[in-house]
Amino acid sequence: MALIPSFFDNQRGNNIFDPFSSLDIWDPFKDLTPFISSSNSLFSRENPAFVNTRIDWKETPEAHVFQADLPGLKKEEVKVEIEDDRVLQISGQRNVEKEDKNDTWHRVERSSGKFLRRFRLPENARMDQIKACMENGVLTVTVPKEEVKKPDVKTVEISE
Repeated sequence: MALIPSFFDNQRGNNIFDPFSSLDIWDPFKDLTPFISSSNSLFSRENPAFVNTRIDWKETPEAHVFQADLPGLKKEEVKVEIEDDRVLQISGQRNVEKEDKNDTWHRVERSSGKFLRRFRLPENARMDQIKACMENGVLTVTVPKEEVKKPDVKTVEISE
């Protein structure tokens, strides 16, 4: 399954397991979700790849910038929330396309389902000035940084 690396997959950078990619909790049963559905069938159209939406986080001198590829989603289908304890939460859902009884599916590769990602923001994040925008299926969340003041150091003379 996904835990066994493929030696025939010649794409570099396609990590099977990256322990540093996120602080999310590993769920050993998440790969079983295609086999569990409300209709109890062995085939489900919900793809766990969408559940594990990848988000880039870069830090610039001015801000922390989060970018997520969310093709096909409208901004109304995505939520960006900030919790009290400095946690940025990005979530959403892509619904499964309605099936017609006359349709014959040959491949189902586009992912669907819910996703939820959480990031603990550093102390220098300005929580009151966070902005989010979505353009061409890419969500960008910008978290401005506060200027870190260097401590004012005064020399104290030592008396005898």
